Amino acid sequence: MINGLLGKKIGMSQVFAADGQRIPVTVLEVGPCTVLQKKTVETDGYEAVQIGFAEKAAQRVTKPTMGHFKKAGKGAFSYVREFRATGDDSAVGDVISCTMFKPGDRIDVSGTSKGKGFQGVMKRWGFAGGRASHGSMFKRRPGAIGQSAWPSKVIKGKKMPGQMGNVRVTTQNLIVVDVRPEQNLVLVRGAVPGPKNGLLEIRKGIKA
Repeated sequence: MINGLLGKKIGMSQVFAADGQRIPVTVLEVGPCTVLQKKTVETDGYEAVQIGFAEKAAQRVTKPTMGHFKKAGKGAFSYVREFRATGDDSAVGDVISCTMFKPGDRIDVSGTSKGKGFQGVMKRWGFAGGRASHGSMFKRRPGAIGQSAWPSKVIKGKKMPGQMGNVRVTTQNLIVVDVRPEQNLVLVRGAVPGPKNGLLEIRKGIKA
């Protein structure tokens, strides 16, 4: 069975449990996703299912790619990803919806975090900075980074200013609060990486 689907982040909201508890949730649009290709141990060396998400105009893709899409009997897709599958009985052209998730399930959500641009060590790593008094000229600087006579070099991996964000992030063990198949929505307790409308990979995690 396939272990995940593609979706996008709609935004954050809140729902109320039966006991009146307020639960902060992230609303995800999950699927529908179309099976474009099935990979098997015999032909590819592993089992997986390639799926497409978010249809787009056919003239926006190359002819070879469009030929690949047509094998599924569908139009073009904006996003194509592979998910591991064991004993999956779906066929090329099948549509998979968010009904594979149930309230109480734990899921892992992967996405690209928001890019923050080039940042200093205080914002990027949480450094305290130096004192601002008596003309120290320290303030937001990182301080000394060199070594003594040995090893006489800057250690690789030193926390420095640089590009922050815009990397792949996976948030694990999020709890599914509600599933609304008629709207293709999955409500997840907590926050997920990325901006609104950002592409997400939603995979089944450990059992709740």
